Amino acid sequence: MSPKTGGLGRGLASLIPSGTAAMAAPAEIPLDRIRANPYQPRKSVEDAALRDLAASIVEHGVLQPVLVTETLDGYELIAGERRLRAARMAGLTKIPAVVRQLAGHEQLEVALVENIQRADLNPLEEAEAYRQLTDTFGMSQDDVARRVGRARSTIANTMRLLELAPAVQAAVRDGSITEGHARAIASIDGAPRQEALLAAVTRRGLSVRQTEDLARRLKTATPETDPATAPAAEVSADPQPDPETERIESELRAALGTKVSVTRSRKGGRIVIEYYDEADLARLYEKLLGGVA
Repeated sequence: MSPKTGGLGRGLASLIPSGTAAMAAPAEIPLDRIRANPYQPRKSVEDAALRDLAASIVEHGVLQPVLVTETLDGYELIAGERRLRAARMAGLTKIPAVVRQLAGHEQLEVALVENIQRADLNPLEEAEAYRQLTDTFGMSQDDVARRVGRARSTIANTMRLLELAPAVQAAVRDGSITEGHARAIASIDGAPRQEALLAAVTRRGLSVRQTEDLARRLKTATPETDPATAPAAEVSADPQPDPETERIESELRAALGTKVSVTRSRKGGRIVIEYYDEADLARLYEKLLGGVA
């Protein structure tokens, strides 16, 4: 199966020289000689998906080799965490593997890109992997963006999720809310207020657009009129999203690479374009005006 490459630029090809990859053939390596990747960005694997993969391996074998690096006492996994676990579950003693010698940050890059291409990471796992590349290996956000084939603003926005209250992060991890919900909640300062907004979102089943609207109201609310903590009956009905406005917002977000909100009124309206640091502001200035601020 060909890996997904949508929006990832060079992807794995930029991290593994193509000439070297073409020369190396997979080898059958004993499973008990391969230890886990300490830089593996994915923290959890669904049991059901793992069982399905194990059943497929029993039927067809391991169709795509894992990637490992050789160590003094065996091998260390770089990419192929699910295949390795499923092979063990299927009762295999060996697995086809391609051996590469990669530094620590390159191991993380390869594992991260592979998981992104397969859509295997939740947003918090991506954010933690990006932070490890910047904090542990000293890479800038521009470096990370270039290596994984994503916009720098996407890297910055995803890493901001690590500033969320623990309860909100947990909701992202277990899928209770989406990354879009989390970004809206992140616009509110303070863990108690973020948790109150999270409770309102999950209690009412709000969409991302409705969560953004509620977050804007919460920023200017007093304790007596707080729309996140007030009983549902005391809060005016959340506005129904306008499909045309949502389409415009979506296209502007895609074009600018950042959060954009459109508010309409009887006599016009307003467009709000958010930026996250001075570099992001300069990027938007250049994109909108064609010059350097």
